[in-house]
Amino acid sequence: MRFSKQIVTIAIAVAATWTLSSVTSFAAERSLYERLGGVGAIQAVVTKFIGNVGADKRINGYFKNADLKQLNKHLVDQVCQASGGPCTYSGRDMKTTHKGMKVTTAAFNALVEDLVSALDTFNVGKQEKDELLAVLGPMKKDIVEVP
Repeated sequence: MRFSKQIVTIAIAVAATWTLSSVTSFAAERSLYERLGGVGAIQAVVTKFIGNVGADKRINGYFKNADLKQLNKHLVDQVCQASGGPCTYSGRDMKTTHKGMKVTTAAFNALVEDLVSALDTFNVGKQEKDELLAVLGPMKKDIVEVP
C-alpha cells in the first residue's frame, strides 16, 4: 500500500509540473499583439497616446499640421504589425516622414513618455510594455535629427 501512495504522489507531481510548464509555454507562444489585447486595445492606446501628445507642450508643435485621423490609422497599423498582428503599415518610412522636422532627442523621449503614459492608463503589463518599446525603439535613429 505504501508503494502505491508513493507512485500516486510522484504521478501527481509530474502532472502538476507538466501542466505548469504547458501553461508557461502557452503564454510564451502568444504574440505581443495577442498579449496587448488585439487591434481594439491597440486602438484605445493609440487614441489616448495622441491625446497625450496633443496636450504635451514639449512636442505638440511637431503635430500642428498633422491629419490626426490618418496619424491614428497609421499608428494603429504600425503598432499592430510591429507586435505581430495581422495589420499592414502602409505609411511612409520614418526617415522620410520626419525629414526636416528637426526632431530632438528630448522630443523623442517626451513622445516615449506619452506612449508609456497611454500604456499605463490601460494597465499594460511591464513585459508587454518593454517588448513594445524594444520593437519601436530602433526607429529613433530615423526620427531624431538633432541629438
